Amino acid sequence: MKSLRIGCVKYLNARPLIHGWGGDVDFDHPSALCNKLAAGNLDVALVSSFEFLRNPIYRIVDDVSISSDGPVYSVVVARRGEVAEIEEIELDPASETSANLLRCLIEECGLNPHLVQHSTARRASVAELKLVGLPFVYALWLIRPEVADPEQIANRLRALRDENLTHLDDVIEDIVAGGGDPGWRRQFNREFLSRYYRQHLRFTFGEKEKEGLLVFADLCERRSLLPKRDLTFRVV
Repeated sequence: MKSLRIGCVKYLNARPLIHGWGGDVDFDHPSALCNKLAAGNLDVALVSSFEFLRNPIYRIVDDVSISSDGPVYSVVVARRGEVAEIEEIELDPASETSANLLRCLIEECGLNPHLVQHSTARRASVAELKLVGLPFVYALWLIRPEVADPEQIANRLRALRDENLTHLDDVIEDIVAGGGDPGWRRQFNREFLSRYYRQHLRFTFGEKEKEGLLVFADLCERRSLLPKRDLTFRVV
């Protein structure tokens, strides 16, 4: 396979999907990767699911995502006091998926805080679509439509996911040792990482995840965050 221009979100939750990739990877924030993918500067990227909803030209690597079906702990609204008393929330501009999920859910809950973009804000969002009992999909592998052999790429990414989940303890050991980011050694321990990956995250994109993503698209359309369209998942 020829060398791919591949990008991946630079977050801990992506490690089981990219660990051991044999080639250069552009690690960046979701919003930056979305811009690079849309501009054709990347061939394939693990990016926010909202990028596909906004621009559904891409092929999706089937059965692979970063999702959750309950509290995920790495995506939160940080607050003091009662939720109903919140008047303003600062949004992290790095992740449009999380910010738009927050916009949908605060309205569903009857809240109306002022939302502002701030480059140093904590990640302000919520963990899942429990209002409808479905998983929430944070990120997908998207392949540009002109890229040749998308099935071969998808198979390679699925195999990498399977290999890393089979040997998840090895992935965790690499993170604890500081592999990929020297700061991780100080921040995470084995017990936390094992619980985070095994209990709080999903790495599949099955029927429930697809249904949850469609519900999220509908919520965004109802709030004019997305245009109304018949959405089709072009999976490979």
